[in-house]
Amino acid sequence: MPTDKDKLMEEAHGAHLKALKKQTVWVRVVQAAILLVFLLLWEAAARLKWIDVLLFSYPTKILRLLWDKLLDGTLLPHVGVTIEETLIGFVLGTLFGTLLAVLIWWSPFLSRVLDPYIVVLNSMPKVALGPLFIVGLGPGLLSIIATTLSITVIITTLVVYGSFKEVDPNYVKVVKLFGGSKRQVFRQAILPASFPAIVSTLKVNVGLAWIGVIVGEFLVAKEGLGYLIIYGFQVFNFTLVISTLFVIAVVATVMYQLVAKLEKRLTRHR
Repeated sequence: MPTDKDKLMEEAHGAHLKALKKQTVWVRVVQAAILLVFLLLWEAAARLKWIDVLLFSYPTKILRLLWDKLLDGTLLPHVGVTIEETLIGFVLGTLFGTLLAVLIWWSPFLSRVLDPYIVVLNSMPKVALGPLFIVGLGPGLLSIIATTLSITVIITTLVVYGSFKEVDPNYVKVVKLFGGSKRQVFRQAILPASFPAIVSTLKVNVGLAWIGVIVGEFLVAKEGLGYLIIYGFQVFNFTLVISTLFVIAVVATVMYQLVAKLEKRLTRHR
């Protein structure tokens, strides 16, 4: 039988959940209001000639351009190409970065050997590597993926390897105390303790993959959202540039939210 204390705790918990839901609703309302006010001010500034329409365009013109490109079928192919490249770079970057982190954790000697090279590669401007990728891999998909991996792999390695080193040493000692091998230490102590950090790198890699792909498309692509931005600059169609940036923001946000939901689902079952 539930006691009065249990009932009070349940009521308090229910009230807390209601307060959180109410706060979430207000957060969404304020976010929408800020966006709406910004768009209205932008539209008004353009209509009243407060800003240069040639450079900054305005929301209704951007939406009209996007609608026209949707109707004539010229927008979605570019979106599809960029999403495909981003997904490839995202998956491969996360996989290779995690495997490299495991490798250097497994071998302290290899960790000491690779440490200066990882630091140098992390500090190097990735755009500077683009011409090398173009010459070595050709002006195509491989160069774009290589540019993306040059960003995602190193960051993933540093984050995941850092989480390995921050695991409580007592966990490792307990496994070793019972005669556990290095593989068992990793599987039973290091990996479970680092799992949240590994999953959280997925969200980081979403943004990094988009950066890598867009930079790669700036350099070599003949299709994709990065190509549309460069083309818009070349023909002085800044409405096309801003429209493409808007599409990137929307698609990247959707992808980020999907990864965030995946993170919640994975960590919920731990």
